[in-house]
Amino acid sequence: MVSISSIETRLVRLPTRRVHKWTGLTEPIGQYLLVKITGSDGTVGWGEAPALKDWGGEFGRYFGESAAIVDMVISRYLAPAVQGLEIGNPAMLHKKMDAVVKGYPYAKAAVDFAYYDLTGKVLGVPVHVLLGGKLRETVPVTHSIGLLDIDEAVAEVGQVVRDGIRTIKIKIGVDPDRDVAIVQAIRRAVGPDIALCVDANEGYATPGQAIQTVRRMQDVGLVYVEQPVMGIERIARVARAIDIPVMADESAWNAHDVVQIIAQDAAQIVSIYTTKPGGLYKAMHVSAVCQAAGIVCNVNGSVETGVGNLANIHLAASAPAATLSNVIPVSMPAEHQNGRIGGIYYADDLLKEPVVFENGGIRVPDGPGMGIPVDDAKVEKYAITL
Repeated sequence: MVSISSIETRLVRLPTRRVHKWTGLTEPIGQYLLVKITGSDGTVGWGEAPALKDWGGEFGRYFGESAAIVDMVISRYLAPAVQGLEIGNPAMLHKKMDAVVKGYPYAKAAVDFAYYDLTGKVLGVPVHVLLGGKLRETVPVTHSIGLLDIDEAVAEVGQVVRDGIRTIKIKIGVDPDRDVAIVQAIRRAVGPDIALCVDANEGYATPGQAIQTVRRMQDVGLVYVEQPVMGIERIARVARAIDIPVMADESAWNAHDVVQIIAQDAAQIVSIYTTKPGGLYKAMHVSAVCQAAGIVCNVNGSVETGVGNLANIHLAASAPAATLSNVIPVSMPAEHQNGRIGGIYYADDLLKEPVVFENGGIRVPDGPGMGIPVDDAKVEKYAITL
């Protein structure tokens, strides 16, 4: 049986299409760590840690991981721990990783992705088969509008809709008046048939401020309000006071967090990441708990390059609870973009081929492993030093 022969890391920085920010973010997206696992037969699997030092959980419960931290954790702890492990055993992969170091889910996720990619390639099956099967041929995509000026945001959503996007998420949590104004302006710009949702990234100071602000937006018609304040017990107060469903993101990292959310009836929706729980294997645990509790989900992330985004796509295709539109990129190399901006956050990408966008979403790849090869030349082009 093929086993893990070596694990290497590479830091890359993709050029962004435009600045993309949210409340609390202090460094640019796209400077992420790649992981390359080579099997004993020479087969290669790829993973990615889209780690940001200033993005974490609530009240210090989970903390940011920079690229440098991820690189150290992988090289010093995770790689030696899983060296020689045979493919096809993600349960043992995670047992070994969790035994050697506590926490660091983004580092573990990057290894997990590469391991699933390697396993799928060796066995000749796509990753969604390894996750239990493909429930969706196409996964719907939500385009995220960062903290832009209102005029810039309105101009962008017009083209985004022309590109075929059907759901738009608007970053808020800065100033209530500004937040209400941008949501109303975007609704006027896109009309009644495009779904809108908002994400405050814990930006409101109190549950009361969040409740007052969201009530001013209610006539716009929102699918959900994401993480209006910090803290499970505090988003529960918001959820009880408004009619719009509340989504937990920073409050929901792993399956145990979801158990606490259920106990406090804090949210009707949970945003599942491939990274927050530590990889695809544990992300499916999050989905299972949500499904059992009747909580609906989407797949969200940290604006991954194509390498990490393929993991998002396979999770969104396979997780039973992930029935909502997903806030994930439409990963396309520069030569395939042709002026498109819907779902695109980078001016180039690391995949040899673009994902296929159709009917408002991404067609799930059926090739072995993650399904689309990584472009080694692009990795070299965008590689930087730590």
